[in-house]
Amino acid sequence: MARKILAMLIGYIILAVVILPLCITLLLGGFSKDEVKEAKSLVGIDDVFPSELEEYIVGVVSAEMPAAFPEEALKAQAVAARTYQVRKMQEAGTDEVLYEVGQAYCTIEEQKKKWGDHYIEYANKIRKAVKETQGEIMVYEGEPILAVFHAQSAGRTEASENVWTSPLPYLKSVDMERDKEAPNNQVTCTISEKDVWNKLSAYGKLSQKESELSFHIEERSEAGYIQKIQVGGLNLTGKEVREALGLRSANFQVERKGDSFVFVTHGYGHGAGMSQYGASFLAEEGMDYREILCHFYQGISFQNIA
Repeated sequence: MARKILAMLIGYIILAVVILPLCITLLLGGFSKDEVKEAKSLVGIDDVFPSELEEYIVGVVSAEMPAAFPEEALKAQAVAARTYQVRKMQEAGTDEVLYEVGQAYCTIEEQKKKWGDHYIEYANKIRKAVKETQGEIMVYEGEPILAVFHAQSAGRTEASENVWTSPLPYLKSVDMERDKEAPNNQVTCTISEKDVWNKLSAYGKLSQKESELSFHIEERSEAGYIQKIQVGGLNLTGKEVREALGLRSANFQVERKGDSFVFVTHGYGHGAGMSQYGASFLAEEGMDYREILCHFYQGISFQNIA
């Protein structure tokens, strides 16, 4: 008798815990991605999105922009991130979300570690920004734009052709003077002549010894980013020097001091497209997210793909 009762209890438990949830899941459209499942289980997170794309945008905004920024800046970041992803998906000819396209991404667990006690507050804030722009992308002549962005400019954003050689009509240099107020907009770093010589040697044979190495800036863009610079007989771009030496920006000054070089950089990132700190400043001034985006991306319009 006891065994019969025990068997019945086990049967009820299996029915309640496994079979019924499985049936409900299948009726609602099957199993979703792990991120979506976990989001549904979190207390205090109200908005759960029906698509992996929108959950992905939450992860990108969480990683790419400080959650303390104004809501309109977060919305602008959501639209930019969604537009960038949709363009990359179209280029790849896929309906699947691509996670390795150059955008940072935070999982829910990483968000919890990053925000600690503020997790529920910040997660809700970002999910609200994504929800209120759900499905919205930027287009130019009907096509998703290359919605690149960077942390902060040096007072003006950079034109696309000065970063990637190809001119894009919506990625022009625009004023963002208030970026100079952003934290660490001007940063000084010192790199030994040996490290400079070794790292720049990756671009070719240097004609000067370490102790004789010198820089000669030959051309800057309108926004101040170095276009042409000569180093030890090599003709390089500011972008190449920045990447080789790990500088914050290609907008810099450099001078030799003893056996080291002192670099003073302005801004953070490649400088093209939306400045994230700039978006925050514009939001503080009263612009909504569409006005912010139209400031950084010229001649664009909006489309909803939801």
